[in-house]
Amino acid sequence: MNCIIIDDDKLSRTLLEKFVERTDYIDQYYSFPGAIEAMNFIRKGENKVDLIFLDIEMPDMNGVEFMQSLGDHPVQIIVVSSKEKYALDAIEYDVTDYLLKPVTYFRFLKATEKALSKMKEEMLPASNSKNDFFIRNNSTLIRLCYDDIVWIEALENYIIVNTFNDKFTIHFTMKSVMDQLPTSKFFRIHRSFIVNRSCIEMIKMTTIEVKTKDGYQSLPIGKSYREMLLLEINLLSK
Repeated sequence: MNCIIIDDDKLSRTLLEKFVERTDYIDQYYSFPGAIEAMNFIRKGENKVDLIFLDIEMPDMNGVEFMQSLGDHPVQIIVVSSKEKYALDAIEYDVTDYLLKPVTYFRFLKATEKALSKMKEEMLPASNSKNDFFIRNNSTLIRLCYDDIVWIEALENYIIVNTFNDKFTIHFTMKSVMDQLPTSKFFRIHRSFIVNRSCIEMIKMTTIEVKTKDGYQSLPIGKSYREMLLLEINLLSK
Protein backbone atom coordinates (compact mmCIF):
# COMPACT_ATOMS: atom_id res chain seq x y z
CA MET A 1 0.00 0.00 0.00
CA ASN A 2 1.33 3.44 -0.98
CA CYS A 3 0.14 6.60 0.74
CA ILE A 4 0.56 10.37 0.82
CA ILE A 5 0.32 12.72 3.79
CA ILE A 6 -1.11 16.22 3.33
CA ASP A 7 -0.87 18.58 6.31
CA ASP A 8 0.42 22.13 6.65
CA ASP A 9 1.25 21.53 10.32
CA LYS A 10 4.84 20.28 10.37
CA LEU A 11 4.58 18.55 13.77
CA SER A 12 1.42 16.70 12.78
CA ARG A 13 2.93 15.73 9.43
CA THR A 14 6.10 14.44 11.09
CA LEU A 15 4.09 12.36 13.55
CA LEU A 16 2.15 10.71 10.72
CA GLU A 17 5.40 10.05 8.85
CA LYS A 18 6.77 8.23 11.92
CA PHE A 19 3.58 6.18 12.23
CA VAL A 20 3.78 5.21 8.54
CA GLU A 21 7.41 4.14 8.91
CA ARG A 22 6.41 1.83 11.80
CA THR A 23 3.68 0.17 9.73
CA ASP A 24 5.03 -2.74 7.69
CA TYR A 25 2.21 -3.02 5.14
CA ILE A 26 2.65 0.57 3.93
CA ASP A 27 5.33 0.28 1.26
CA GLN A 28 5.98 3.90 0.32
CA TYR A 29 4.82 7.33 1.38
CA TYR A 30 5.09 10.88 0.12
CA SER A 31 4.55 13.92 2.32
CA PHE A 32 3.28 17.38 1.34
CA PRO A 33 2.67 20.62 3.31
CA GLY A 34 -0.17 21.61 0.99
CA ALA A 35 -2.99 20.16 -1.09
CA ILE A 36 -1.93 21.81 -4.36
CA GLU A 37 1.49 20.15 -4.30
CA ALA A 38 -0.15 16.81 -3.55
CA MET A 39 -2.69 17.21 -6.35
CA ASN A 40 0.08 17.98 -8.86
CA PHE A 41 1.90 14.83 -7.69
CA ILE A 42 -1.21 12.68 -8.16
CA ARG A 43 -2.01 14.10 -11.59
CA LYS A 44 1.47 13.23 -12.87
CA GLY A 45 0.48 9.59 -12.39
CA GLU A 46 4.07 8.43 -11.95
CA ASN A 47 3.40 6.73 -8.59
CA LYS A 48 0.30 4.76 -7.59
CA VAL A 49 -1.44 6.16 -4.50
CA ASP A 50 -3.77 3.90 -2.51
CA LEU A 51 -4.38 6.02 0.58
CA ILE A 52 -4.32 9.71 1.54
CA PHE A 53 -4.02 11.16 5.05
CA LEU A 54 -5.70 14.53 4.65
CA ASP A 55 -5.88 17.59 6.91
CA ILE A 56 -8.86 19.87 6.34
CA GLU A 57 -7.85 23.39 7.40
CA MET A 58 -5.05 24.38 5.02
CA PRO A 59 -4.27 27.57 3.06
CA ASP A 60 -4.67 27.89 -0.74
CA MET A 61 -6.72 24.66 -1.03
CA ASN A 62 -8.45 23.09 1.97
CA GLY A 63 -9.15 19.42 2.44
CA VAL A 64 -12.76 19.58 1.25
CA GLU A 65 -11.73 21.38 -1.94
CA PHE A 66 -9.02 18.77 -2.44
CA MET A 67 -11.57 15.93 -2.18
CA GLN A 68 -13.79 17.73 -4.68
CA SER A 69 -10.91 18.09 -7.13
CA LEU A 70 -10.12 14.36 -6.95
CA GLY A 71 -13.32 13.54 -8.82
CA ASP A 72 -13.56 9.79 -9.46
CA HIS A 73 -9.88 9.11 -8.75
CA PRO A 74 -9.80 5.65 -7.03
CA VAL A 75 -8.10 6.40 -3.73
CA GLN A 76 -9.06 6.01 -0.07
CA ILE A 77 -8.94 9.00 2.27
CA ILE A 78 -8.41 9.16 6.02
CA VAL A 79 -9.18 12.65 7.30
CA VAL A 80 -6.90 13.87 10.10
CA SER A 81 -8.29 16.98 11.77
CA SER A 82 -8.24 18.78 15.12
CA LYS A 83 -11.99 19.50 14.83
CA GLU A 84 -15.05 17.27 14.66
CA LYS A 85 -17.16 19.73 12.66
CA TYR A 86 -15.87 18.47 9.29
CA ALA A 87 -17.14 14.93 9.89
CA LEU A 88 -20.29 15.49 7.82
CA ASP A 89 -18.20 16.71 4.87
CA ALA A 90 -16.03 13.62 5.25
CA ILE A 91 -19.05 11.30 5.22
CA GLU A 92 -20.29 12.96 2.02
CA TYR A 93 -17.03 11.99 0.30
CA ASP A 94 -17.14 8.43 1.71
CA VAL A 95 -13.82 8.67 3.55
CA THR A 96 -12.40 5.50 5.07
CA ASP A 97 -11.93 6.98 8.55
CA TYR A 98 -11.79 10.25 10.51
CA LEU A 99 -8.96 10.77 12.98
CA LEU A 100 -8.95 13.54 15.59
CA LYS A 101 -5.65 15.16 16.51
CA PRO A 102 -3.59 14.37 18.46
CA VAL A 103 -3.55 10.96 16.78
CA THR A 104 -2.32 7.90 18.67
CA TYR A 105 -0.57 5.05 16.88
CA PHE A 106 -3.27 2.62 18.00
CA ARG A 107 -5.96 4.73 16.35
CA PHE A 108 -3.76 5.24 13.28
CA LEU A 109 -3.21 1.47 12.98
CA LYS A 110 -6.93 0.76 13.28
CA ALA A 111 -7.69 3.21 10.46
CA THR A 112 -4.99 1.86 8.13
CA GLU A 113 -6.07 -1.74 8.76
CA LYS A 114 -9.58 -0.72 7.74
CA ALA A 115 -8.15 0.80 4.54
CA LEU A 116 -6.10 -2.34 3.82
CA SER A 117 -9.11 -4.62 4.34
CA LYS A 118 -11.21 -2.45 2.06
CA MET A 119 -8.52 -2.56 -0.62
CA LYS A 120 -8.33 -6.37 -0.39
CA GLU A 121 -12.10 -6.71 -0.65
CA GLU A 122 -12.13 -4.60 -3.81
CA MET A 123 -9.44 -6.82 -5.34
CA LEU A 124 -10.99 -10.13 -4.28
CA PRO A 125 -13.52 -10.81 -7.09
CA ALA A 126 -10.97 -10.33 -9.85
CA SER A 127 -8.23 -12.14 -7.96
CA ASN A 128 -10.24 -15.29 -7.31
CA SER A 129 -11.42 -15.80 -10.88
CA LYS A 130 -8.53 -18.15 -11.76
CA ASN A 131 -6.46 -20.82 -10.03
CA ASP A 132 -3.17 -20.24 -11.81
CA PHE A 133 -1.02 -17.80 -13.75
CA PHE A 134 1.95 -17.83 -16.12
CA ILE A 135 5.43 -16.47 -15.54
CA ARG A 136 8.13 -15.84 -18.11
CA ASN A 137 11.36 -17.78 -17.73
CA ASN A 138 13.71 -16.55 -20.49
CA SER A 139 11.67 -17.21 -23.66
CA THR A 140 9.39 -19.79 -22.04
CA LEU A 141 6.04 -19.27 -20.31
CA ILE A 142 5.60 -21.50 -17.26
CA ARG A 143 2.22 -22.20 -15.67
CA LEU A 144 2.09 -22.02 -11.87
CA CYS A 145 -0.87 -23.09 -9.75
CA TYR A 146 -1.54 -20.99 -6.68
CA ASP A 147 -1.58 -24.12 -4.51
CA ASP A 148 1.98 -25.00 -5.60
CA ILE A 149 3.44 -21.73 -4.29
CA VAL A 150 4.83 -21.84 -0.74
CA TRP A 151 6.20 -18.31 -0.41
CA ILE A 152 7.37 -15.34 -2.46
CA GLU A 153 10.43 -13.31 -1.53
CA ALA A 154 11.57 -9.86 -2.68
CA LEU A 155 15.09 -9.42 -4.08
CA GLU A 156 15.69 -5.77 -5.05
CA ASN A 157 13.73 -5.30 -8.31
CA TYR A 158 12.94 -9.01 -8.59
CA ILE A 159 10.85 -11.56 -6.74
CA ILE A 160 11.65 -15.21 -6.06
CA VAL A 161 8.65 -17.52 -6.32
CA ASN A 162 9.30 -20.59 -4.18
CA THR A 163 7.17 -23.64 -5.04
CA PHE A 164 7.21 -27.11 -3.51
CA ASN A 165 9.54 -28.35 -6.25
CA ASP A 166 11.35 -25.34 -7.69
CA LYS A 167 12.02 -21.61 -7.49
CA PHE A 168 11.74 -18.90 -10.14
CA THR A 169 13.25 -15.43 -10.22
CA ILE A 170 11.22 -12.89 -12.19
CA HIS A 171 11.35 -9.13 -12.73
CA PHE A 172 8.34 -8.00 -10.71
CA THR A 173 7.55 -5.93 -7.60
CA MET A 174 5.97 -7.23 -4.39
CA LYS A 175 3.17 -4.71 -4.71
CA SER A 176 2.32 -5.82 -8.25
CA VAL A 177 2.35 -9.53 -7.45
CA MET A 178 0.25 -9.04 -4.31
CA ASP A 179 -2.32 -7.16 -6.38
CA GLN A 180 -2.68 -10.22 -8.64
CA LEU A 181 -2.74 -12.95 -6.00
CA PRO A 182 -6.01 -14.07 -4.37
CA THR A 183 -6.10 -12.69 -0.82
CA SER A 184 -8.02 -15.77 0.29
CA LYS A 185 -4.88 -17.86 -0.41
CA PHE A 186 -1.96 -15.50 0.22
CA PHE A 187 -0.95 -13.19 3.04
CA ARG A 188 1.84 -10.63 3.17
CA ILE A 189 3.81 -11.20 6.37
CA HIS A 190 6.67 -8.75 5.80
CA ARG A 191 7.79 -6.06 3.36
CA SER A 192 9.80 -8.77 1.61
CA PHE A 193 7.67 -11.89 2.08
CA ILE A 194 4.29 -13.23 0.93
CA VAL A 195 3.19 -16.66 2.11
CA ASN A 196 0.62 -19.24 1.07
CA ARG A 197 -1.80 -19.38 4.01
CA SER A 198 -2.27 -23.16 3.70
CA CYS A 199 1.49 -23.70 4.17
CA ILE A 200 1.68 -21.94 7.54
CA GLU A 201 2.42 -24.47 10.29
CA MET A 202 3.49 -22.26 13.22
CA ILE A 203 3.27 -18.56 14.09
CA LYS A 204 5.94 -17.31 16.49
CA MET A 205 6.68 -13.81 17.78
CA THR A 206 8.99 -12.75 14.95
CA THR A 207 8.84 -15.68 12.51
CA ILE A 208 6.47 -18.18 10.98
CA GLU A 209 7.21 -21.75 9.91
CA VAL A 210 6.01 -22.92 6.49
CA LYS A 211 5.90 -26.49 5.30
CA THR A 212 8.10 -27.47 2.34
CA LYS A 213 8.92 -30.82 0.74
CA ASP A 214 12.22 -30.85 2.70
CA GLY A 215 10.71 -29.96 6.07
CA TYR A 216 10.11 -26.47 7.42
CA GLN A 217 11.32 -23.02 6.44
CA SER A 218 11.45 -20.11 8.88
CA LEU A 219 10.32 -16.72 7.48
CA PRO A 220 10.26 -13.31 9.24
CA ILE A 221 6.92 -11.73 10.12
CA GLY A 222 6.46 -8.02 10.84
CA LYS A 223 4.68 -7.01 14.04
CA SER A 224 1.72 -5.28 12.37
CA TYR A 225 1.36 -8.12 9.84
CA ARG A 226 1.36 -10.63 12.70
CA GLU A 227 -1.42 -8.73 14.47
CA MET A 228 -3.53 -8.77 11.31
CA LEU A 229 -2.85 -12.47 10.69
CA LEU A 230 -3.93 -13.36 14.23
CA LEU A 231 -7.20 -11.55 13.65
CA GLU A 232 -7.90 -13.66 10.56
CA ILE A 233 -6.95 -17.17 11.68
CA ASN A 234 -9.26 -19.62 13.41
CA LEU A 235 -7.78 -19.46 16.91
CA LEU A 236 -9.10 -21.86 19.54
CA SER A 237 -8.96 -20.17 22.95
CA LYS A 238 -10.86 -19.96 26.25
